[in-house]
Amino acid sequence: MPPYSSKTVDSGHPDIPVDETYVDYDDDDSATYSSGRTLASTITRYRYENGRRYHAFRDGEYYQPNDERQSNYEMIAHHLWLITLDDKLFLSPIENPQRVLDVGTGTGLWAIDMADAFPSADIIGTDLSPTQVTTAPPNIRFEIDDCCSQWTYPENSFDLVHMRSLSGCVSDWAQLYKQCFKHIEPNGYLEHLEFDVRNSANPSSTEYADKLYTQFTNLVCEAGNRLGKEFLIPDRMSSLMKEVGFTDVTEHKFIWPIGPWSSDPKLKEVGRWNQRNWEEGLEAWVLALFTRVMGWSYADVQKFVEDVKKVVRDRNCHYWHEVRVVYGRKPAEPQVVSGGTEGGEF
Repeated sequence: MPPYSSKTVDSGHPDIPVDETYVDYDDDDSATYSSGRTLASTITRYRYENGRRYHAFRDGEYYQPNDERQSNYEMIAHHLWLITLDDKLFLSPIENPQRVLDVGTGTGLWAIDMADAFPSADIIGTDLSPTQVTTAPPNIRFEIDDCCSQWTYPENSFDLVHMRSLSGCVSDWAQLYKQCFKHIEPNGYLEHLEFDVRNSANPSSTEYADKLYTQFTNLVCEAGNRLGKEFLIPDRMSSLMKEVGFTDVTEHKFIWPIGPWSSDPKLKEVGRWNQRNWEEGLEAWVLALFTRVMGWSYADVQKFVEDVKKVVRDRNCHYWHEVRVVYGRKPAEPQVVSGGTEGGEF
């Protein structure tokens, strides 16, 4: 199986007709396209801005870069999630998933681990950028796609759909969950993982640090609101899953200390990696949001990033934030209720 699959997509660009944007990948993994004006050049005609590189396909839909620095950061974030989940790749009670979709796969680290762990499974990873590794296992393929567009997969296709770190990327979460529900097979699972942009602190932490962390949260949320893309989705993941028809919805909450200040051995390790998460990821989290949406200058963003990094490194500042893992099962049969039929408990 080649690492990229054939897929018809809408370019999202008014000058590129839909029928000129489908991808046909040969068995030798080289990409060929349907016209002289190729999607290959379109999706790699990246935006370069303030020293960082951003996706070209559906330009502006995602706020973080897709350059090598971001790829290195994603390794840190992936490791942090693995520590949090005790090296489990998912918490859904499914023993041997065979048809798996990883929505917003990034560089594909989770999808690749899944492909290695379940060699008989078919794994698909989708993203706006073709930044996935080229040495993926044979049972994985990557597709350039926008998860907020209409999905083209057959209904009841997957026994596990996985989404992680998509806060601020989706304008209609209910619609995305509905698409997941439609394309998950009966008794299959949706699992969604996010970290909360709000921070908490011990009373001994400084007023200056509290001001900066609060400013970070308020600015990020305000930028998301202006874009119509919600950052506080962790609060609604569980209820939204239930609303669209998932049953046995289960929510797990974990704490990520910012820095290795905890006396608990595991939390100390989590905090050590989360400090790196903040140090390596902070600029990417805020640079496009603050310059494009909030009207900041590049210099202002860099000053803010350095100020926040100082409190991130301060061992006297005991801050943490919450992360959530929510999963739900698509019922085997629809529940019959008065007034109609809908998915739910049975």
